[in-house]
Amino acid sequence: MVAEPEDGAPEDRKPQSDEARSAFVPPAGVEKPVPAEEEHPTSEFALPSGLVPEPPQEPEGSAFAPPATYSAKSSPPAFTPAYGVPMVRLSQDAPWQDRMRTMLRLPVGERPVPEAPRKEDESGPSVPRVLDLALRIGELLLAGGEGAEDVEASMFAICRSYGLDRVEPTVTFTLLSVTYQPSLVDDPVTANRTVRRRGTDYTRLAAVYQLLADINAQAHEVSPEEAYRRLAEIRRNRHPYPGWALTAAAGVLAGAASVLLGGGPTVFFVAALGAVLGDRLAWLFAGRGMPEFYQFLVAAMPPAAMGVLLTLLHADLRPSAVITGGLFALIPGRALVAAVQDGLTGFYITASARLLEVAYFFVAIVVGVLSVLYIAVQFGAELNPEGVLRPVERPVVQILASMVLCATFAILLQQSRATVLFATLNGGVAWVVYASIAVTAEASAVMATAVAAGLVGLFGQLIARYHHTSSLPYVTAAIGPLLPGSATYFGVLAIAQHNLDQGFASLAKAAALALAIAIGVNLGSELARLFMQAPGAAAARRAAKRTRGF
Repeated sequence: MVAEPEDGAPEDRKPQSDEARSAFVPPAGVEKPVPAEEEHPTSEFALPSGLVPEPPQEPEGSAFAPPATYSAKSSPPAFTPAYGVPMVRLSQDAPWQDRMRTMLRLPVGERPVPEAPRKEDESGPSVPRVLDLALRIGELLLAGGEGAEDVEASMFAICRSYGLDRVEPTVTFTLLSVTYQPSLVDDPVTANRTVRRRGTDYTRLAAVYQLLADINAQAHEVSPEEAYRRLAEIRRNRHPYPGWALTAAAGVLAGAASVLLGGGPTVFFVAALGAVLGDRLAWLFAGRGMPEFYQFLVAAMPPAAMGVLLTLLHADLRPSAVITGGLFALIPGRALVAAVQDGLTGFYITASARLLEVAYFFVAIVVGVLSVLYIAVQFGAELNPEGVLRPVERPVVQILASMVLCATFAILLQQSRATVLFATLNGGVAWVVYASIAVTAEASAVMATAVAAGLVGLFGQLIARYHHTSSLPYVTAAIGPLLPGSATYFGVLAIAQHNLDQGFASLAKAAALALAIAIGVNLGSELARLFMQAPGAAAARRAAKRTRGF
């Protein structure tokens, strides 16, 4: 037996063949030669020996560099945090309008689920039926002059009351739509409705709000069938005032406005007669199917003609007060307030359309009065524009005239008799505040108008929240004494007398006064919401940030 060597196996001593080793490998036992220095290839980017490379740093000001105060332990959670998203709770004691506005401001994924049981059985009512009910109620509200945000809140409240949570209502000037998506994997259901006819009836508007309050109340069980029945009754209800009462109210409104501007009993009756004739002409054109532009145009002509007639008769009266009084019943204050409200709440398309509608009506009034005044100037009528600007201080008479103006304005808006008294008192307070600032303190008329309109909006919103109804019946009629009838007439008269610069300046002042009324009313309403009970601390009403520069 052959002993194995100590330093290795017998295979190591076995010679290798030429195919098993490379020709460039030195044989065993021969040391590998060290290559010459010039045969060491080096890169020009290689660091010299002994130099330690610096760690890479982000350039200063890079968008990808973390801030100096960043810490991985205290970094904000990405996506959904481990402890979850705080649940939004809405106070049930807050008005349903505030709760629905708050939820509309929240993303769909952050809206709380309904805490109350459904109105029907566990299966719930039919989805198309609920969407149709929401659209029909929204149509009545939008046609009655309600703001776009309030219409969306009402439609959302109806859908949510019957268990449809993932809904998105959309309101524009003439189109209503609502989309419901049961889940992220289901197809959405969309329904829409077009508002083709508008009318002013605040009694009907109050009835719709009462229906909405009953649908949203936990103590009431209003099924969709009952809601449809009540909605049909609201549509069939006749207006609270007949046609002759509306015509008489238009005349008394014009007469009260003329007294507010310094007229006497004769001026009152002449202005009332002109307004009655204008109202009857407008009704005649409406019965013939003429657009509202021409209705406003012909309605503005008789008051202007009555003022021109007094001038041609050389009567020692105030023809300017007659013409201006007739304009008070025509200036579209309700549409202007709704337009500015939509613009301030982010509904810019609806606001632009409503402002364009107001502009058309305003142009129609100007064209109607300007046509009569231009003919009067050609016949040598000496109309004195300074008579409009001469203030007349009769505090008691003017306060009573302002309250009569508000009461008749409320009748023209078809308000219920229960709301006429408060609208009248609210308008009287507004005129006292305006006269104290503009006449007694001799301050800016625009500032006085804005302050008085702010109080009107504040008081109107407070009483509306107390009765859980719309604020329009308490606000729209109360702004009647603040409407810019004098500035409108003065501008039209200056244009008729070929004083274009002075005329357009006065019309611009009228537009500024109208915007001051609308902004003041909206600011007063927002202040009422600010100081009243909020829907919940965790669900504050969020404002849009897309217009703040980022």
